[in-house]
Amino acid sequence: MIVKICGLTNLEDALAAVECGATALGFNFYPASPRYIRPEQAARIIEHLPEAVWKVGVFVDAPPEEINRIRSLAGLDIVQLHGNESPEMTLLVGRAWKALRVEAGFTPARFEPYRVEAFLLDAPCETYGGSGCTFDWNLARGAGRPIVLAGGLDENNVRQAIRTVRPWGVDACSRLESAPGRKDHARMARFVKAALAEENL
Repeated sequence: MIVKICGLTNLEDALAAVECGATALGFNFYPASPRYIRPEQAARIIEHLPEAVWKVGVFVDAPPEEINRIRSLAGLDIVQLHGNESPEMTLLVGRAWKALRVEAGFTPARFEPYRVEAFLLDAPCETYGGSGCTFDWNLARGAGRPIVLAGGLDENNVRQAIRTVRPWGVDACSRLESAPGRKDHARMARFVKAALAEENL
C-alpha cells in the first residue's frame, strides 16, 4: 500500500518521513497554500531522497505547461491535480492522480471521464487539501479504481479508514504537523506504522 506524507517543505521532515517508512512524499506547488514550496527548493530536497520513494507534486488548476516545467525541474514522479482540471487536461501532464471531493451522493460514476493512475479522495472542505477534515469513508467503498484515501487521516483513525475502504494508498498532511509546513516526526512515525500494520493483517 502507498503511504504518502504530504505538505513537506524542508529536508529534515522529508528524510524523517522516509525513515518512518513512507513510500510517497507530497510537495505543494499551489501558491495560496500555507505549505507552498518553490520548485527550486523542492528540487534541492528531492535530490537527497531515495529513488524508490515517489515524489508527488500537488497542483491546483495550473496550466499543463507550468506543471510539466515544474515536474522536470523538481524531479517529480507523479502530479496530483487538486482543482477543477478537465479529463482532457489530465492527459497532458504524464503520470497523474486526480483529487475528488467526496460529498453525500458520491458515486464511482465520478471516475468515468478520467484516465489517470489513481484518484485521491478528499473531504469537501473549502481549502484544497491539508484541511484536516474527514468524510464518510463508506462513500468510497467499492470504487473499483485505485484510491488514495485522504482527508483528516492521522495515527488514530487510519487503521479504521483502511478497514472500511481498503484503499490502494493513504495520505496524511495537516494532522501530522506541529505547525503548517512543519511535521511532528513522532506522529508521522505512528501514522506510517499504523497504516502498514493494518495493511499486513
